[in-house]
Amino acid sequence: MVYLSNEFDQTNQQNDHGALIRNGKEILFQAFNWESHKYSWWRNLEGKVPDIAKAGFTSAWLPPPTHSFSSQGYTPQNLYSLNSSYGSEHQLQALLHKMKQCKVRAMADIVINHRCGTTQGRGGMYNRYDGIPLSWDERAVTSDTGGLGNRSTGAIFHGFPNIDHTQDFVRKDIIGWLQWLRNKIGFQDFRFDFASGYSPKFVKEYIEKTKPAFCVGEYWDSCNYNGCVLDYNQDSHRQRIINWIDGTGQLSTAFDFTTKGILQEAVKGDFWRLRDPQGKQPGVMGWWPSRAVTFLDNHDTGSTQAHWPFPSNHIMEGYAYILTHPGIPTVFYDHFYDWGNSIHDQIVKLIDIRKRQGIHSRSPVRIVDAKQNLYAAFIGERVCMKIGDASWCPSGREWTLATSGHRYAVWHKY
Repeated sequence: MVYLSNEFDQTNQQNDHGALIRNGKEILFQAFNWESHKYSWWRNLEGKVPDIAKAGFTSAWLPPPTHSFSSQGYTPQNLYSLNSSYGSEHQLQALLHKMKQCKVRAMADIVINHRCGTTQGRGGMYNRYDGIPLSWDERAVTSDTGGLGNRSTGAIFHGFPNIDHTQDFVRKDIIGWLQWLRNKIGFQDFRFDFASGYSPKFVKEYIEKTKPAFCVGEYWDSCNYNGCVLDYNQDSHRQRIINWIDGTGQLSTAFDFTTKGILQEAVKGDFWRLRDPQGKQPGVMGWWPSRAVTFLDNHDTGSTQAHWPFPSNHIMEGYAYILTHPGIPTVFYDHFYDWGNSIHDQIVKLIDIRKRQGIHSRSPVRIVDAKQNLYAAFIGERVCMKIGDASWCPSGREWTLATSGHRYAVWHKY
């Protein structure tokens, strides 16, 4: 059954967060990859902030800023230490100051599903946090990952102590830490890592108590496959993401993994996948666009991990799609800065068209063709586009080619 969401924001969302979702004009930038910790990252990014702002990005997602057992930041230990592999606390503060000057919001990567212990406790496992702030004992760790807490309320992140969010003292400490990041350090937005690992009701509580301007959750599970072939119908996959968003009280957006999975198969010559049986976009974007954060790749799916990469020779078709369509698009650092000036400039042009023509997260879409070698659609009243190697263009003198590249073209009205 199709989930029918209420696109009108709740009256209790009278804060900056609600305003940004209603506005629908967010464009995100993932400002790192899996290897960024090797390159004095806070200093590197500080020099790029003016270009990031000029391109039109509203928020830049930074890697986990706190002390971590692993260099990438995803096995946190001392949450109140901002000296990490990416640089010192002083360098981070300089970066955040530069971002504030350039009016780009800083998004913190919030890793609270699991936490590396400092000392051995019950069962000889490192499930105690002695000698550092938030000095929890084994009660803070779920019973199914070696602690004395309750069972996990979500999926298990194996190999590390998973945090028991049902514990009042745990939630109180996490809220205090998030308020510190938000109000003292200067992060305005939050990205919740491994959001499938704990109930979305806790995300709702954390958002309500800390009031970030914008939030996005990483609720990632597998798309539906028949052997190695992606199923055409991914309704159950996008429904699970929508259920998670709904569980947060509709306060958080979520990465649209459904659209990624379908789009990266479509660009190989299966563009018919981009229209669902109801004639809509087939991802979360097609059901709840104001909460769908679209993307092609991130530090997990692409970069040197390459767990589920978008086909590299079709990147610009992908960006032509997500940057002209509803939802909240995200651009990956590697594509923007490491794949050459041409890719960078083409992405900037697409962002400029999106902003100038008033495309937003809820813009209506009319799909006019979706077949093996062509997808074509009108977005709003002023933009149309096509991807694929078949020829197509809009009829009428009012349409002008705004930009084009390998296997994509975008038109706008004067």
